[in-house]
Amino acid sequence: MPIAATIKAGLYKDSVALMRIGELALAQPDVERATLLMGTPANKEMLEAAGLRCPELDAARPNDLMIVVEARSIPALEGAQAAVARLLDGEQVRRDSPAMPGTMPPRSIAMSLRHGAGARIAQISVPGPYAGAEAMKALRSGLHVFLFSDNVPLAQERALKALAQRKNLLVMGPDCGTAIIGGVPLGFANVVRRGSVGLVGASGTGLQQVSCRIHDLGQGVSHVIGTGGRDVHAEIGGVTMGQALDLLAGDPDTQVIGIVSKPPAPEVATAIIERAARAGKPCVVLFLGTDLSQRGLPPHVVPVATLDDAAAVAVALALGQRPEASPRHDDERALASAEAHCFAESQRHIRGLFSGGTFCTEARLIWQASGVHAQSNLPIDAGEITGESTAAVHCAIDFGAGEFTVGRPHPMIDMTTRVERIVREARDASVAVVLLDIVLGYGSHPDPAGVLAPAVAAAKALAAQADRHLAVVTFVCGTEEDPQRRSVQQRKLRDAGALVCASSTGAARLAGAIAIAAAERASGHRAIEHTG
Repeated sequence: MPIAATIKAGLYKDSVALMRIGELALAQPDVERATLLMGTPANKEMLEAAGLRCPELDAARPNDLMIVVEARSIPALEGAQAAVARLLDGEQVRRDSPAMPGTMPPRSIAMSLRHGAGARIAQISVPGPYAGAEAMKALRSGLHVFLFSDNVPLAQERALKALAQRKNLLVMGPDCGTAIIGGVPLGFANVVRRGSVGLVGASGTGLQQVSCRIHDLGQGVSHVIGTGGRDVHAEIGGVTMGQALDLLAGDPDTQVIGIVSKPPAPEVATAIIERAARAGKPCVVLFLGTDLSQRGLPPHVVPVATLDDAAAVAVALALGQRPEASPRHDDERALASAEAHCFAESQRHIRGLFSGGTFCTEARLIWQASGVHAQSNLPIDAGEITGESTAAVHCAIDFGAGEFTVGRPHPMIDMTTRVERIVREARDASVAVVLLDIVLGYGSHPDPAGVLAPAVAAAKALAAQADRHLAVVTFVCGTEEDPQRRSVQQRKLRDAGALVCASSTGAARLAGAIAIAAAERASGHRAIEHTG
């Protein structure tokens, strides 16, 4: 397919604006990929890995904008290029138009502070090579930082968080996707009620799911503080997580603290648990894939294993009740058996197609505990060999990983890659069940189920044409108050034939149970044939 690459010299755009323009360009007929990136060496390497590197881009400098479009035909390519040019011109007009006659819109943190009296947080979303410098300016101006940008060098993150510690400020990020501070959402976030549970986490979608489940259970959150995924790595040492715990410990509106994280470095896990023990408030700890049961924790620090359990225990503690894990549904095995009864003998594998990395990790851990081991592009343990191969194996894929987002917006915004993959999996005679997450809230697609549901229906129809039954298990991370409305999204998925679960944990368990039932049924068929 033809590819065109151009450079806009000296045109600096923030990552959210570039993501939006790329999404609109992809909506043009017959456009396969469209990416807009600043001309840094790291971004050129990403284009190389994605097969989009062109000689025309060699001259791009870090302050130049690279535009790459791939389409099915030359007319489609030219149409997409024209659309990008119009969109960029429109963005430039809006930037250059003064908010009021005789005034200039702020173009720096210093100018913004003069215009916005009382500001306490700077939200930064610019390309990674520039993000560290802007965050440093914000900290020196006495502002907390919500750093949405990724690709910030590790050394810069260490320097930012060291300065923040000295100034008693927070750096949420880099690559921080979610926060709710005093009821104000930052990044990707859901509409949840205010309450007494304060959350801190190195997991954006994990924080979204736990806050939504707390809302479902009738309680609410005081603050949701994201740290960025690398904060719990040994190189950073959990700086922001520790600071956030101290802030929540001293916050009169927070009665219970919840910690949500992918596996931290062992020494960081120990330090965070000690900090939680000193907080003096009930604390729920979820380090996905880390067994804390033998740690000898104090009674007010309660370890849990799943996102559902984190929410259920936090709510119980907020109500002064005995903390208990969320119950498993009695009909799970019966439903799994009913689904498996419809499969062809060849069908036994799971395909987890995720937009949230934490959902991918949680599902693999749940399956692994049941003896179902899945390959993935997202490792659970350090040194684990993973891959995306789906040949005769269970598989869980995080489509939010870097290899899938070059040339496309994040899958919480753009469903195209997963739509294509759902149909592809329906053609695989070994696939029994497909598991999908749907994430609602500010920043997400305005109608994700409206895009995914037709693909679900088409996939089930393709399987039926081949005399197979395809089970599609889904869950919606969101609330009824979100702009997309959870019940509306769920109904669209059910109408397409999907099995809709209440949570990520429940969906992972059901998908695993279906795979186990499918394997048992296939074994039974082979045993009958052998004895016959």
